[in-house]
Amino acid sequence: MLYHLFEYLNNAGIDFPGAGLMQYISFRAISCAVIAILTSMLVGKKIIDRLQKKQIGETIRDLGLEGQLQKKGTPTMGGIIILISILVPILLFGNLANTNVQLLILTTVWLGALGFIDDYIKVFKHNKEGLNGKYKIVGQVLLGLIVGLTLYFTSEQGVSYSRTTIPFVKGNEFDYKWLIPFSGQFVRALQGGLYVLVIIFIITACSNGTNLTDGMDGLAAGVSAIVGATLGVLAYVSGHAGFAEYLNIMFLPNIGEVTVYVCCFVGALLGFLWYNAFPAQVFMGDTGSLALGGIIGVLAIVIRKELLLPILCGIFLVESLSVIIQRFYFKYTKKKTGTGVRVFRMSPLHHHYQKENPDALIQTPHRIQPENKIVVRFWIISIILAVITIVTLKIR
Repeated sequence: MLYHLFEYLNNAGIDFPGAGLMQYISFRAISCAVIAILTSMLVGKKIIDRLQKKQIGETIRDLGLEGQLQKKGTPTMGGIIILISILVPILLFGNLANTNVQLLILTTVWLGALGFIDDYIKVFKHNKEGLNGKYKIVGQVLLGLIVGLTLYFTSEQGVSYSRTTIPFVKGNEFDYKWLIPFSGQFVRALQGGLYVLVIIFIITACSNGTNLTDGMDGLAAGVSAIVGATLGVLAYVSGHAGFAEYLNIMFLPNIGEVTVYVCCFVGALLGFLWYNAFPAQVFMGDTGSLALGGIIGVLAIVIRKELLLPILCGIFLVESLSVIIQRFYFKYTKKKTGTGVRVFRMSPLHHHYQKENPDALIQTPHRIQPENKIVVRFWIISIILAVITIVTLKIR
């Protein structure tokens, strides 16, 4: 809003001191990061106190995990803190006429609301299962449909959104239209349909992957901040003519506003970690985790780097695969032998290192690891994956 106010004053010929700073993306990005951190820290304390007074605490089932029962009663639904801390600075300093910003704000509100409904059912309706899984999927698919259709019929200065970056390939540009090479009356509809399906899959997978990763103090928030910062770097170099030419990557002239949003995103997560780091004073709940993954997916899509997500979001990918493998193998062995066998001691993967289960196929490491050590090691792995992701821009 401030951005548009100062732009109006400038167009009206009113020389307001400092108004010119709003034209610099770097100034607005830094301002957003600072405001997001401060908002998260200041608003966070009030929200946590209010959640405690309302007795909106986490109910814990005894799964035999180290330090698990100590978390009982810790306030949940803290994702509200993250959402507020993202929306406040971007509404103040963002260019709200930018399509990318509009889609990112929509994603934040849409998936935040979906996660809030899930948490509300768990906390106030005392239903541990929360919102039925199929309704979550429907909500994510509908968002993916809106984002996919919007982008497919939009272009940034002649650069179609169906064009993207593919790693390890010389020329490193790929167009989803190439997957349907034949011509005909309905080809454009088929190409659009394929592109939208890919976008739906990416948003749904990222959202659920982050949701599964949210099981330890600071884990999902820390990994998401690292992923977000990396996407911010990719957005910046893609929107800078000199860097784009040097790296020989797709130049996206109007992608700068995404950098402003990324600073809101990362700043909000850093501020939230003030309260969510071990031992956590608040959990983000599905209000935060569903939104974080969806935002990461949309960020990657709008900067045309979604095919790098399997590397960059390796933690989310492995966590999701661990759940899929665990469930599939258990059902398979139970059907075949009558006794289900688990691959991991417990899934998602981060819980594997917290639990003793002599019947699991994978037993390393032998010692149960402290929660904070597991989280920090996952952060380190995420940083390594972030570096590899950036390096792929030159490895072809």
